[in-house]
Amino acid sequence: MRQNGPVTSATRQSETPASTLPPRLIATDLDGTLLRDDKSVSERTVAALAAAEEAGIEVFFVTGRPARWMDVVSDHVHGHGLAICGNGAAVVDLHGGPGAHRFVKVRELARENALDAVRLLRDAAPGTVYAVEQTYGFHQEPAYPKLHMEIPDLLAPAEELLAPDAPGAREPVLKILAYHPQLDPDAFLTLARLAVGDRATITRSSPSALLEISGPGVSKASTLALCCAERGISHEEVVAFGDMPNDVEMLTWAGQSYAMGNAHPDVVAAASGRTVANNDDGVAVVIERILAERS
Repeated sequence: MRQNGPVTSATRQSETPASTLPPRLIATDLDGTLLRDDKSVSERTVAALAAAEEAGIEVFFVTGRPARWMDVVSDHVHGHGLAICGNGAAVVDLHGGPGAHRFVKVRELARENALDAVRLLRDAAPGTVYAVEQTYGFHQEPAYPKLHMEIPDLLAPAEELLAPDAPGAREPVLKILAYHPQLDPDAFLTLARLAVGDRATITRSSPSALLEISGPGVSKASTLALCCAERGISHEEVVAFGDMPNDVEMLTWAGQSYAMGNAHPDVVAAASGRTVANNDDGVAVVIERILAERS
């Protein structure tokens, strides 16, 4: 992850005023944010999350991870047990534990849009290779690298994986992943957004040139907004945390938002505050301060 210099306390950036409403929901990214670099959740962070729930503040994990990768936090869900996965493509009930999750809401990427994105990005960035993430399946092109430490269900060109008669065609596509072996990650993101336009939402959360392509309008922010609306919670009552470009919309939307000390420059620009790095329990630092102020 990119480093932007040491940050020693959870402070708000003066140019953006804090929400005056007490927080009712905490929305936190996982990798590079809540999780330490070794993918663990520290005892301090576990205690802070439990204390927030005990104080009546809901906690939502909002991540680019698929549901099957949520075992890292499945022991730490409280109350509702819901998580937003796939950059907003799915709301998942984690109460069943690893492998027994239930999809509460799915915002799929239409295969027609996915095929358009594949075609346009192949033309704009030759050498791009793809993987397809579905609700329960993961498929990839033969040249797609082993980035995810899992065995794909199918190996075939993206056009075949996304065809109407492809195996698993009845299962929703949550997102497609586009990898380029040579391009700069930020340059690849800019190029892809220009090439694909409004046919899909494109972001990234990896330090490599790996893009995540979702349905039009699907993002962490838009799905979080839907979940909050169902609970009668306004954006001003949300505190959000993140570190990478796929968090930018969520941090902009939330009433209070914090970029981690290890955050991408775009995240620092979008957030209304900063906290210390993920390895220094930056989320817990802010939660502890919020709870102290409430008491």
